[in-house]
Amino acid sequence: LLGNLDSTSVVHSAAAFRLNAWRSTSSTEQFTVRSSASHRVVMVGAQTEFSCQLWPPQNARHMEVGWFRNQSSPLVYLPANEEERSGESTQNSANPTLFLKDSLEEGKISLRIYNISIFDGGLYHCFFRDGDTYEEATLLKSNASYNLLSTVKIKFGLLVECDSGGWFPQAEMTWRDSSGNTIPHSSKYYSQDGTGLLHLKMSVLLKNSTHGPVTCCFYNPATGQEKRAGIVISGENKCFLKPVAKL
Repeated sequence: LLGNLDSTSVVHSAAAFRLNAWRSTSSTEQFTVRSSASHRVVMVGAQTEFSCQLWPPQNARHMEVGWFRNQSSPLVYLPANEEERSGESTQNSANPTLFLKDSLEEGKISLRIYNISIFDGGLYHCFFRDGDTYEEATLLKSNASYNLLSTVKIKFGLLVECDSGGWFPQAEMTWRDSSGNTIPHSSKYYSQDGTGLLHLKMSVLLKNSTHGPVTCCFYNPATGQEKRAGIVISGENKCFLKPVAKL
């Protein structure tokens, strides 16, 4: 995928991990499923954990419990009265998912996901079933990534390119002069790798009379993180790399 971006490009919404709803499918409700509302940024390559709690708190060892992303693809499922209920169960080694069930006596189940990729985003559901009573909670998870800034490259004298890889969602890209003012870019491009992460590149064509520092800036609105790198132009087309600034 290769596209041209302009200044009106829409930036992806902020990454968050929201616990947003629960619902009952029973007319004789005996419990509900709760989880504290929270917003967390989940970074690509990191791990996260989320939990569901019966309310009022009660022993759930006799219940059917589990997690799923949709009805046809369960993540973890435990039938009622399973003999082994303690410890953790691993789903796979490439993207391990651990079902934490040590707190079933208190009516709590948790799911921990390691080595998160952008494909792990989406809706997650936990459920408890006790006879004819069924209750589930719906959780929405999306991701962000740390940014990786490459070396600033100089081509054709004053044509400057700046590359940055490993982004998700798409970052804002700007050039700035020594006063912090925006310099109009010559081009902006992005490409997507097999893991769904974005590689960003932008260039600027500077006039021969340009002097002083010129900085490329990548800003992730989802995390508030920013990366910069720049050059100092001292005249006669002599350019010196500035150290990368990690903000």
